Amino acid sequence: MTISFSEFISALTSNPALIAVTALTLAVILVNGWTDAPNAIATCVSTRSLSPKKAVIMAAICNFLGVAVMTAVNATVAHTIYNIADFSGNSDEALVALCAALAAIAVWATLAWIFGIPTSESHALIAGISGAAIALHSGFGGINGAEWMKVLYGLLLSTVLGFVMGWITVKLVALCFKRMNHSKAQGVFSKAQIGSAAAMAFMHGAQDGQKFMGVFLLGIFLASGQDQTQSFVIPIWVMILCSLVMGIGTSIGGYRIIKTVGMGMVKLEKYQGFSADLAAAICLLISSVTGIPVSTTHTKTTAIMGVGAANRLSAVKWGVVKEMVLTWILTFPGCGIIGFGMAKLFMVIFLPH
Repeated sequence: MTISFSEFISALTSNPALIAVTALTLAVILVNGWTDAPNAIATCVSTRSLSPKKAVIMAAICNFLGVAVMTAVNATVAHTIYNIADFSGNSDEALVALCAALAAIAVWATLAWIFGIPTSESHALIAGISGAAIALHSGFGGINGAEWMKVLYGLLLSTVLGFVMGWITVKLVALCFKRMNHSKAQGVFSKAQIGSAAAMAFMHGAQDGQKFMGVFLLGIFLASGQDQTQSFVIPIWVMILCSLVMGIGTSIGGYRIIKTVGMGMVKLEKYQGFSADLAAAICLLISSVTGIPVSTTHTKTTAIMGVGAANRLSAVKWGVVKEMVLTWILTFPGCGIIGFGMAKLFMVIFLPH
């Protein structure tokens, strides 16, 4: 099933519920843009390979290409997020619960941004939706265990593989270019890092873009009273809209996260920044092709940790890492509880009794 842009606009003008879910979804995507998307370009900005303005433009373009290309090749990630919780039954109740989940995600992500901590919007999205589904069904019957296992696999993949790939990649790069003149190497990797950052932004779109499009379409179908829809085709206008809003978000508040990820954890040279971007992009490609939803934040930051640790463990500022890891750990229960509480509250306020 799908929906054309003209059908969407027609429904939007006559359906207040669709207006609400559209506004909330786009708000969450905007927040993702300023808290999650900057991870893709953090290292190339911190090593001064690219100015923040040019990096943001590049990220916006590559995000869209990642959304469009990967969705055309393999849209499994979008389907995983769409089916991770059961919102069937009463479409009015389900829509209110979904709106509550989106509001919870925006609150959680904004708090993390205020403190400059790169939280995972992917995990906030999953936790918020799951918490709302538990509230909707008054139990764990609304949780799809098989899809949740993919999330847990993704958590392991983004953490372990990101670190290991970062460590291996920077070692291989250093070995291959050890005889090159330092000043020449700086020029080579300054250009190469732009390419690796573009690849990272492309894979961010491939991963996170699909997740939010899946939720957006779920909201559209629920607002139309179609709570039994199991399969769908993502229209091109949804890809363009989500990518555009994500790019705007990055341009609004991205530098705070760029500073934490690209400068706060470890001081990177250009070849190290290239290695971190390349390693993270490879990890994201593997997870996207296999349909496993992973956190781009986790993947990029653990790749940077691996790159820094390959030089020496003391090169990594473990105090900053500790803050980020603590936020990651708290995201699932924290955002899940907020999603659950707001869903219960929204159902009391907005549903007739």
